[in-house]
Amino acid sequence: MNSAAVIGAGITGLTAAYRLAKQGWQVTVFEAAREVGGLASGYRGGDWDWPLERFYHHLFASDSHMRGLVDEIGFGSRLFFRRPVTAQWWEGKTYPLDSPGAVLRFPGVPLADRVRFGGAVAYLRFLCRDWRKLEKSTAAGWCRRAMGDRAYQALMRPLLEGKFGEHYEEVNTAWLWARFRARTPQLGYFEGGFQAFADALAAAARRQGSRILTGQVIEQVRQDPDGRWSIETAEGVQTFDAVLSTTSPGTLAKMAPELPASYLDRVRKLRSLGAIVLTIALDRPLSPQVYWLNVPKPRFPFLALVEHTNFIEPQHYGGVHLVYCGDYIPVEHEYFKLSADEILERFLPALRDVNPQFSREWVKGWWMHREPYAQPVVSLNHSKNIPPIASPLAGLYWASMSQVYPWDRGTNFAVEIGEMAAAEMIRARPPAG
Repeated sequence: MNSAAVIGAGITGLTAAYRLAKQGWQVTVFEAAREVGGLASGYRGGDWDWPLERFYHHLFASDSHMRGLVDEIGFGSRLFFRRPVTAQWWEGKTYPLDSPGAVLRFPGVPLADRVRFGGAVAYLRFLCRDWRKLEKSTAAGWCRRAMGDRAYQALMRPLLEGKFGEHYEEVNTAWLWARFRARTPQLGYFEGGFQAFADALAAAARRQGSRILTGQVIEQVRQDPDGRWSIETAEGVQTFDAVLSTTSPGTLAKMAPELPASYLDRVRKLRSLGAIVLTIALDRPLSPQVYWLNVPKPRFPFLALVEHTNFIEPQHYGGVHLVYCGDYIPVEHEYFKLSADEILERFLPALRDVNPQFSREWVKGWWMHREPYAQPVVSLNHSKNIPPIASPLAGLYWASMSQVYPWDRGTNFAVEIGEMAAAEMIRARPPAG
């Protein structure tokens, strides 16, 4: 019987563990955190019935890999879809941009350019089938040509600059293609939140025989003379036929220095941004309807204001109204150093801009979450930069959000790459007989 260590109990690692165990592998999952779920994991505050994701999460109706797995493990009855309002901030007001009609009514761009914008989005979403030709141009340059400069400046530049910071003019058009192609106005969520789904997936993996060990920090991964792999933690050394790491590029490089220089060089060249999210509990709604509000930087000190309880009822969270203030930033940014209280004071004036009646007395609590590896940066011809899942060392595999390209990060593609990794491992070591 083949054995495998899976490093990381996020959605990718749990999916791979489930698939491997279902094929008869002996699987042990090592997770440094105390809970499973990775970036989709949640926490509880006060008397909440449901946990809340550390970083805002939802599904799209088109997320076929995720929806298929949800149904397969018997969790489909806990998934539901709604259509909350998503909007753009422009000159002191919010404007919905979640339908063709809403785009045509947006006053920040002349009508002719709104039509050009709609046509360009329709081309990316419905007509263009080959994303590879798009990765040869930058999204900024393509948008200027296809949408016009006024639509680019009002609608697309704030998105690109807010999400990728100083790298925004390097990002290729294939990323933009994937963003428009994969997203839908209908958004999905789970009863009990994404933590409930992660727990259900972990339970499904355990039913197939997987062991899932939390609070386990990997100190070293090394290949033994017989070709097997040793995993070293503070509790000792365990040996496996194969190892799948679902960590960041930097963690993989530190963990497995035996990898050939050519592969490590490709891993180290992958660029990404970190994420910070300050979640604020209010005693009343900040806005009456808007779930997701894209706000311009540096006018605002963050990229997105997501009022979770305009999507999911506040009764699941003790009656408070929950607002995410999120941003993608380099790990050197001061937001990775400031305390939660300091960041709260930076962010509160922005809430008053959105709602002039907002008062500090509305605030009933806040939580700060940070991750150094959250958003890959994809430049021209990025497909040539991605290391394969199977490393040059037999039995060592790597599956991460840096490899889901051209798709953007998200749980759907975490499931897909977890399944791809498991399939490669199974092909390399088919069952005897």
